[in-house]
Amino acid sequence: MSPLSVVVADDSVLMREGVRRLLEDEGHLVLAAVGDADQLRAAVRAHRPQLAVVDVRMPPSHTDEGLRAALDLKAELPDTGVLVLSQYVVRDYATELLSAHTGGIGYLLKDRVTDIDAFLEAISRVAAGGAAIDPHVVQQLLVGPRTSGTLEGLTPRELEVLGEMAQGQSNVTIAERLHLSVSSVEKAVGSIFDKLDLARGDGSSRRVRAVLLYLEGRGAP
Repeated sequence: MSPLSVVVADDSVLMREGVRRLLEDEGHLVLAAVGDADQLRAAVRAHRPQLAVVDVRMPPSHTDEGLRAALDLKAELPDTGVLVLSQYVVRDYATELLSAHTGGIGYLLKDRVTDIDAFLEAISRVAAGGAAIDPHVVQQLLVGPRTSGTLEGLTPRELEVLGEMAQGQSNVTIAERLHLSVSSVEKAVGSIFDKLDLARGDGSSRRVRAVLLYLEGRGAP
C-alpha cells in the first residue's frame, strides 16, 4: 500500500496516539493528531490530507461533533476520504454518511482498529474513493426487522451479495467469501442494480446507493 497523508481526530489521547503510531509504523504520514472537531476542521483545511480518521463523539457535548465535522469537510473537500470511528453500532451514522456522499467514506467500530489488517485495508479503500462499513454493523442490521419493502424482490443470494457489498468488498473478494465464481457475483450485482432500479452510470456510485438502500431497508438492532 502506498503511503497516505492522514489527519487523526479523537478526544481520547490513548486512542489518538495509538492510531497515529499504527499508521506511522506502516509508513503513512500523520500530518496532525487532534482532540476536537474545531481542530479537525482546521487541520484538514490546512493540510488537505488524503484521509481523515475521525471519532464520532468529541467535545464539547460528546454526541456527534466528529460526525458533523466529517460531513462538513467531506462536502467541502470531496477528494479527502473520511473514515469515522464509533464505540457503538449507530445505524443512522452509517446511513447519513452513505446518503451524503458516494465514495471515500467509511464507518468502523473502534474495536476494528485492533484488527490491524482489516483496519489498514479499510483506510486504503476509503482513501482510494471506496466505502468501508464495519462487518459488525452489517451483521446487526441483518438480524433486525425489515422496515421497507425495497429489498423484497431480492433473492436470498442477492441479499447475501448485497450484505458483502455493504462491507465494501469487491466482486472478487465476494466471490471468494461466498465460494462463487466472479461471473456469478457480477450477475448477482447486475440483478441487484436492476431490481433496486438504479440507473446505469458510475459503478462505484451505484454500489454505494445500493448499500444505502440496503441499510435503509433493515431495522436497527
